[in-house]
Amino acid sequence: MPDAPPRVDNKIAILILQHPQERDRVLGTARLVADTLSSARVVVGLSWRNLGHALAAPAQPRDWGVLYLGSSRVLDLPKGSGSLIAVDEKGAPLADQPAERAGLVGLVALDGNWAQAKALWWRNAWLTRLRRFVVVPSGPSLYGDLRREARAGAVSTLEAVAQALCVLEDDPAIGEKMLQPFREMVVAARKAGIRDSKRDRRARR
Repeated sequence: MPDAPPRVDNKIAILILQHPQERDRVLGTARLVADTLSSARVVVGLSWRNLGHALAAPAQPRDWGVLYLGSSRVLDLPKGSGSLIAVDEKGAPLADQPAERAGLVGLVALDGNWAQAKALWWRNAWLTRLRRFVVVPSGPSLYGDLRREARAGAVSTLEAVAQALCVLEDDPAIGEKMLQPFREMVVAARKAGIRDSKRDRRARR
């Protein structure tokens, strides 16, 4: 039987840098992202020379963004500030948000728990040349009690990417299409009694 076609024909490409220790996690979502989007790539490793090396294709850093919370101050923003915030190198929100979102052709997400995502960030200095964004979740993760969060309000890689694409492509339907297979995975995990271990905590991207 042929594979099911992607649910979302995304215009903004997604590149997921996955920490090696995250690859075999039963409740991981990186592969769901790749299976759901028409333009998505997952690469496993700790470091790459540059964006083009990770993407396996020519790419201009100025045209790409990266989802990374780090020491961001966006959690202090008032409600209604937005669900995807462009920040500077210190984590402070930038003044012209529409300008920061304009012209993006791709977005990088770091897949792993909080410590692993931080390691990927520091081992790949070229990420700092990309436009940095922080997702401000609209609600708690669908994981619920299946995993314990490293930080308050944390969500999965899939949820972060879905929310970012909804904003960048101005299409709320993207979120629902991406979340459906995630919901199915969560339901199946609950029926099977599968839970994330203490070592399998993820942090918001």
